[in-house]
Amino acid sequence: MPLPFQQVWDPQDSVTIVTGASSGIGFELTRMLVDQGAHVVAVARRRERLKELANSTSRPERVHCIAGDVTEASTRAAALNVSDSLGDGRLDLLVNNAGVGAIGPFADASPERMRRVMEVNFFAPVDWTRDALPRLRSVAQNGGRPVICNIGSVLGHRAVPDKSEYCASKFALHGWNDSLRAELVGDGIGVTLVSPSTTRSEFFDSLVETEPDQKSNSIGSWPPRRVAQATLLAIKRSRSEVILSLGGKALVYADRVSPPVMNGILAKRGR
Repeated sequence: MPLPFQQVWDPQDSVTIVTGASSGIGFELTRMLVDQGAHVVAVARRRERLKELANSTSRPERVHCIAGDVTEASTRAAALNVSDSLGDGRLDLLVNNAGVGAIGPFADASPERMRRVMEVNFFAPVDWTRDALPRLRSVAQNGGRPVICNIGSVLGHRAVPDKSEYCASKFALHGWNDSLRAELVGDGIGVTLVSPSTTRSEFFDSLVETEPDQKSNSIGSWPPRRVAQATLLAIKRSRSEVILSLGGKALVYADRVSPPVMNGILAKRGR
């Protein structure tokens, strides 16, 4: 349910930033935002894919491409400088979507695998949000309803074997997101957590320290466009949190009902 003080968020002429925009959820969400009148600062490592993204939209001039690593301060500064020029220092929406994964037993992985996953999936959203907050507060102080949307995972609610680094990063994101929401409610800034199950995208083509051709044995996967549609709806309706897909909801709610049963099921799966 939307919080009492919040109105429906309107994309028309909004200034937005979407990280991880060159593929998957970020690609589709950017297209939807532009189609509904937003200016989008699209951030990703692959410049050519960002150009393809812009050209695939109804209004390419509203896609402002920033190629760079989301963990680097220079990428963050470049994106915020562009958003400042578009809205006189105003920012209506920040979507922390960029992410990486890893598959394999924790004991077999190097320390660097955990650090890389945490840097991209947790510390990058924290840094982007910290730098964006003055701009978001400016919108709220002038009667707007800015939103921070963090793309989490059902694995930030219930961890599974062989994805310890990814689960750790999404649990950290979930906890930080919930605290941030409570802190910013009085400022008029909405904080939304979207928790998809497996998304059918290029995510599994860039796993950290993982053998090629690894697949995720998950149920209830959704195509990126469907996840993006649910994400935009959650943003518009000022939802605090949404868990996507039947399989994702089954995992989360079964764990809430009986953690010992889920522990046993997942232990067998791990073996």
